[in-house]
Amino acid sequence: MEIILKQDVTNIGHKDDIISVKDGYARNFLIPQGMAITATPSAKKMHAETMRQRAHKEEKLREEAQLFAKQLEGVSLEIGAKTSTKGKIFGSVNTIQIAEALTEKGFNIDRKNINIKEDLIKEVGKYTATVRLHRDVKVEIPFEIKAE
Repeated sequence: MEIILKQDVTNIGHKDDIISVKDGYARNFLIPQGMAITATPSAKKMHAETMRQRAHKEEKLREEAQLFAKQLEGVSLEIGAKTSTKGKIFGSVNTIQIAEALTEKGFNIDRKNINIKEDLIKEVGKYTATVRLHRDVKVEIPFEIKAE
């Protein structure tokens, strides 16, 4: 039986996939649980139209993210932190401080979209953070930790 998945199902497929499964599995589990619908010809047409519209919106979002990425390419940040005489930071620097520094420069980016390669930054120095603007668009931003 052909079905259209309404959500991701482990070991079966991802949302909006059209797949074939055994009749009993579809009728007794996937459809009653709201995880799938039967792939009738009219449902397939609606699915195709939805996918076409979503692809158009997705392309527009990707282009906007690429334009924003070009603006972010020249940005470098300086973050001040209280340090000991040997250059060790009291506490650590994390994505919250980077998001605040970007906001001061005029770029409003959620801290959840910022990733630091090092787990904890505990010393003064130069580092790199990766900002994810879209599923396909990422920008690396250099930042320097300076003693206050």
